[in-house]
Amino acid sequence: MAGLSAMALNVFLPALPDMATHFGTDYKVMQLSVGIFLAVNAVLQIIIGPLSDRYGRRPVIMVGTGTFMIATVFAIYAPSIESFLLMRAAQAGIVTGMVLSRAIVRDIAPAESAGSMIAYVTMGMAVVPMLAPTVGGYLSQAFGWQANFWLLLMASGALMVLFYFDLGETAPDSGGRTLSETFRAFPEILTSKRFLGYAFSTAFASGAFFAYLGGAPFVGSTLFGLTEDKLGLYMGAPALGYFFGNFLAGRYSHKVGMNNMVLIGAVIVTAGLLASLALDASGHATAETFFGFMVLLGFGNGMQLPNAIAGSLSVVRPELVGSASGLGGTLMIGGGAILSALAGSVLSEDTGATPLLLIMCAAAFASILAILWVIQREKRLALS
Repeated sequence: MAGLSAMALNVFLPALPDMATHFGTDYKVMQLSVGIFLAVNAVLQIIIGPLSDRYGRRPVIMVGTGTFMIATVFAIYAPSIESFLLMRAAQAGIVTGMVLSRAIVRDIAPAESAGSMIAYVTMGMAVVPMLAPTVGGYLSQAFGWQANFWLLLMASGALMVLFYFDLGETAPDSGGRTLSETFRAFPEILTSKRFLGYAFSTAFASGAFFAYLGGAPFVGSTLFGLTEDKLGLYMGAPALGYFFGNFLAGRYSHKVGMNNMVLIGAVIVTAGLLASLALDASGHATAETFFGFMVLLGFGNGMQLPNAIAGSLSVVRPELVGSASGLGGTLMIGGGAILSALAGSVLSEDTGATPLLLIMCAAAFASILAILWVIQREKRLALS
């Protein structure tokens, strides 16, 4: 469920320059296909959480995936850039899988185990974005950019079959609450300082990654002259680190502690990005060094995100887990959409990769501050 959301975001990125040529537009307009997808994702997550708390996880997931399938077909045959971007907005329905996969884990696992379970789930999910740009690069080079969307259609169809036969309902009984009553629970969630701390740590950490998605295709293809297939291979660097970071989170979160894992992951991300920025400023950066340091971005995020997500879901009542997951996801994806669009708009051949790395460093440092706020808050609560 979560893996298809990741695939829909990045499988076609190596083909963006070719797609810009196909639709007769420039790269900055074509890059909006990422920002629009993320922005609609963010809006939908506000609705998805309460809907799943009221009506159940299963029907919401199936409707979202069905919408994605229809939009994917129309995206393949889009006659213009405007209609293609409209279909990208509709494809955001697949975000139900990302939001509710976390909620389902929290439904079936106690708070102390949820961090490890989410880490193992997202470790499997990391394989998808690790392979997707590479596969997408080869597919687009061999069969054209539309091949990436045929792949998405087949994967979502297989997932619908799995939902129908295997996905049971996990949501707690809503207790007769109406949908409007579920939405009115938002203030309770948003006034939880620990929820906000975890949510902002997640948002800024993933924001650094989304900025990378928005700017890396330009850096790889224009600044370093990589071909589509090689760009797809290199863009999988963060997912490689994410896989191993998730493994450590799943194995040691219980021993090290949820907050400590978040902090360690955030520091690793920031250190890797600062090192890449320093090398870029020295004028010795290459495609290999730029994408190589992004392994640390993925590694730190792999340790940080599952624990921060589990933390944000552990501080709310069980019947509000779906709503909390949606609100946290809105902050994460909404921030990602802004940073992705910003990264794509500030890059040029004259600036090099410096603006992108500065944006990513700022986001990573902000994620450190957010988790330190949570740690301080919990210390004060313990003393009182």
